Parts: sequence; C-alpha cells; structure tokens
Amino acid sequence: MFFAQYYLDCLSQASYMIADEKTGEAVVVDPRRDVSEYLADAVAHGFTVVGVLNTHFHADFVAGHLEMADETGAWIGYGRRAETEYPIRLLAEGERISLGDVTLEILETPGHTPESISVLVYEHADDTVPYGVLTGDALFIGDVGRPDLLASVGVTAEELGAMLHDSVQNKLMGLPDAVRVFPAHGAGSACGKNLSTEKHSTIGEQRATNYACAPMGREEFVALVTAGQAAAPGYFAYDAELNRKDRARYDGSAPRPLALDEFTGLRAAGAVVVDARDPQEFAAGHLRGAVNVPADGRFAEQAGTVLHPAAELVVMAPQNREEEVVTRLARIGFDRVAGYLRDPEGALRSLADEVSPASRITAAQLRTALAGERPPVVVDVRTCGEREANGFIETALHIPLSELPARSGELPADRPLVLHCAGGHRSSIAASLLRHRGFTDVSDILGGYAAWALSASMAETANA
Repeated sequence: MFFAQYYLDCLSQASYMIADEKTGEAVVVDPRRDVSEYLADAVAHGFTVVGVLNTHFHADFVAGHLEMADETGAWIGYGRRAETEYPIRLLAEGERISLGDVTLEILETPGHTPESISVLVYEHADDTVPYGVLTGDALFIGDVGRPDLLASVGVTAEELGAMLHDSVQNKLMGLPDAVRVFPAHGAGSACGKNLSTEKHSTIGEQRATNYACAPMGREEFVALVTAGQAAAPGYFAYDAELNRKDRARYDGSAPRPLALDEFTGLRAAGAVVVDARDPQEFAAGHLRGAVNVPADGRFAEQAGTVLHPAAELVVMAPQNREEEVVTRLARIGFDRVAGYLRDPEGALRSLADEVSPASRITAAQLRTALAGERPPVVVDVRTCGEREANGFIETALHIPLSELPARSGELPADRPLVLHCAGGHRSSIAASLLRHRGFTDVSDILGGYAAWALSASMAETANA
C-alpha cells in the first residue's frame, strides 16, 4: 500500500493519496484546488488515479475534485446525501472500493455536514482491523467538527449535533484502538475549536484524550461541542456552495503583472488593493484604502474573512511571492485577481501622494490615551476562547476579526479607535479594513494584548 498525507499549513488542511502498488490504482481524498502535486506523485509512482473522494462539502477551501477528474478521468465520490451540479458517485455505508488488495470502505459520519463520510483504509482486503480511518471533519485530533457552520443549509446545529454524537460516540469510537486517525484539518482551522498540532493519532489515543470522545449522552455532547465556537469566516458559505457547483477550473497559470498606469486605473475603478506585506512595512507606508493581509500567516483564511469574493482584486505582494499569493486566493475561490505590481516599493514612490502611514501605538501610549479627556474606543478582535483564556482590557468592545466585516457599523465614526489582537498581526488586518471602509482615526497596538498584559504587570510591580 502507498499512503501519503499532504498538509497545507496556510489552511491547516490535509489531503491524502492511497494506492495499491501492485495494480497502480489510486484514490485521492479531499484534494486542494491546485492539484499538480498529486498528479506529479501519481506519475512518479506509476499510479492511475481512478477516483477522487470528498469527505464532505468543504467550507474553508475549494476542493480540487473537478481539476483531478478533468486531468485523470477519475470518478468523483461523495456520501449518499450529497447533491451536486456535476456527475458524482454516491457512496453508502459499508460500500467497498477495491484498488487491488488495498481496499477502502465507506463509513457514514454525518454531523459536521449531513453528507459527511469517513473512509476506512485496509492494507489487505481480508484484514479484520483497518490500517486507518480518514475522518474528514467528523473527528479531529483533540476535537470534533463543529456542527454549526452555514455549509448545511436547512439543517439546524442541534440536528447536526445529534448526528455527530452518533458518528463520534458510536461509529468512530466503535473502531479498535489501534486504528490510525487521519483528519482533514489540524490546529488553526476554524472547522473546530480545540484542534491539535499533531497530524495523525489513533482511535485509542482519542478515546483517552479527546474531550468529545469521552462517553456522554447526546444533550451533553451537543452542548459541549457547540459551546465557545468562534464565528466562521465570511467566505465559508461561499466555498461550501462553490464545492457543489460545476465551477470554473483552476489552471495554475501565472498571475499577470500590471503596469503602473493599469494598476492605478483598476484601483480608481474600485478594485481592492490587497497588500500582502508585513504589518510593519504596511504601517510605514501603504496606498490609502489598501487592505493589509500579510502573506506570512493564515493568508487565505484571513483574506476570505475581510474581502468579498465578488470584489476585483489587485495584489501588492512581497517581492517574488506574487504567484504564491494569487494561488492562495484561488484555493478559497477568490479568482477575480486582475494582476499584481511587480515592484511595490517603486509603485509607492511613484504614487507618493496616495501613500499614508498606519498608526500603531504602544501599550503605554494606549494607557495614557485612555486616561485622557477623549479616550479611544478599544476593540478586541481576538476569539472568545482567547479572551477567556488570557484576559482582556476591561473597557474593550469585543468584535472578533471574523465578525468585523458584518459588525463594523457598530463602531463610532467620530471617536478614535484602537484595535488589538494577541500579538499585532490580526489587528493590522482589522485596522486596514476599517480604514478601507472610511474610518479615519484608527490605530492598533504594537505587540497586541501580550504587550498590554506585560505593561500591566510591570506597572503593578512598580507600584508594589
């Protein structure tokens, strides 16, 4: 048996290729949209990809099933409750897919979505204990998939939670302890709240350590797994729907460099400038109205949080990272990228009249401002879990970054705003979004809440 995991850090997303080395037949599970790596591996090993499986309609990325099928002629498989615009193979509980001696078996595990499946992998067709189980978003390492995403139109979180209880507590925990667990996501994914950094585990380890795998009744389980979930990024519903559609294919073509006059024309016509530089570089000088989403981080998810998929985009990226940035946008279905500036620093010099710094203040400066006659409104853009675990500024409004696009209207336009996250990355994104939307007096805290907490500790020590 050939078994490979492909892990994409930016989206905390795992995909898989399983093959029988004797027959050369392979199946790819939960592929991302840029499929060249799977195709190259198949060629290198002499495999024929006969099938592409999606464990469910993914909400956090656009899957590459259509691209894989076009390139290889493979069938596309989903759980039996799936409905799509393109031809699919509906897979029911207990159905076996033979690749030779290597065999896959479908396990229906709804709950994250109604059509969710897991895939049992047998190294030999007559093995009594599976080699492993690909759990999709039903079971993660340290967590389970959230049942409250908008991917499941017409099904409530309570109904999905009840399904998930049966899938996790009865079906997956009914497997032998030795079965390896290979989930579709790891730490950082918004598809759960407590995911581990580990890429794989075993049923036995999850039975012993995963809070949601401890024996419990349905009501207790649903209450536990739905509590404290952060708001889903705004693009999740868009991607979930896109994965059902017969959409445009990703061809991997390089993005187009824009001449300065073409770039300025697009910007004047309403294209959104996505500035993917480091927050400090952005703060030193950026084009007015640009949205800062740093490439060094969870770029795709954060771009999908603060940008709209229908918007035309022009990219300012760190030198020689333009293609990477455009590819990462394509992974979440943001295809309306008109092009990029090859020399962003040169463009900023040429457009000096359109360049502004971004205000970033220290924790000490914020303390002084809060004690003044016109104190700023402090906005905490961290998640609920971060606030509960690490503390918060007493007077701060709490609007998580994932909710800010929908809730920016709650903020006063006539007061100074100071935003903070944990360390200063997300607050730069949030502050740039507010400036893009017309707020004029916006700052963020250098070093985020960590700097504020350290400042508070030092002040207490000095006063002791």
